[in-house]
Amino acid sequence: MGQRVSRTDFEWIYTEEPHASRRKIILEKYPQIKQLFGYDPNFKWVVTGMVLIQFLSFFIVKDLSYPKLLLLAYCFGGVINHSLMLGTIMLMFNTLTFYQGDEKLDTDLPTLLEAKLFCTTFGKFCWILLQPFFYSFRPLVTYPKAPTSLEYINLVIQLIFDGCVWYFFGGKVLFYLLFGSVTAMGLHPVAGHFISEHYMYKKGFETYSYYGPLNFITFNVGYHNEHHDFPAVPGSRLPEVKRIAAEFYDNLPQHNSWVSVLYDFVMDPEIGPYARMKRRHRGLN
Repeated sequence: MGQRVSRTDFEWIYTEEPHASRRKIILEKYPQIKQLFGYDPNFKWVVTGMVLIQFLSFFIVKDLSYPKLLLLAYCFGGVINHSLMLGTIMLMFNTLTFYQGDEKLDTDLPTLLEAKLFCTTFGKFCWILLQPFFYSFRPLVTYPKAPTSLEYINLVIQLIFDGCVWYFFGGKVLFYLLFGSVTAMGLHPVAGHFISEHYMYKKGFETYSYYGPLNFITFNVGYHNEHHDFPAVPGSRLPEVKRIAAEFYDNLPQHNSWVSVLYDFVMDPEIGPYARMKRRHRGLN
């Protein structure tokens, strides 16, 4: 089963998350960063183009053998789906509220059951494979909320879309979309950001940035310290935040490879689902 992680609990801390205080200091020194706030007018065209490319791929996928389909879903279709998911997060920047480390509201935190069950080398490998399911169903356990009317409408739209894909292109294309989405959120290079962002690879630091080439296809989500410091800055402008306030970010621990992040998470006994900073719930602001 592999070596167990050495930790037996999360890293409980009793200080506020660091981003609000750093934001205040940076803005005092570089008030011009406020000019980067707002929406990216090119965002809608980028997302529309990605969706159209995915639609066009249906005409190719429907005639592929399953081995080629699986390969294309992993290397192409799943990457686009993952990127579009991240694009949704970037679109919410201006209204996003972070509850980083909150034991109840931060649904990015693994549950205690996850941490106990998936604490060996093999267990962590399985946990990465199952990430899309944990991210989908964990909020229903840790912070359940009644569905809104818009969510029901969205469900109906999604089912109608899936039905149209099945009717016009066949089940193989629908499988291509589903398989790509699941694999690209699990054991996949672009999925490395799920772990790289907040898992404690260095004691005392709870947010990490990645400045590598995969930012190009993930709306710069790798600029994660910058993202939390300035949620009102869209992804396309986060590198400019890093350029302006370089001295605040250059010396912070950072990742050079999301593939290495995944490998280290599985193989290093000091890292695992427990390696997160966690705060007691204090209620909504």
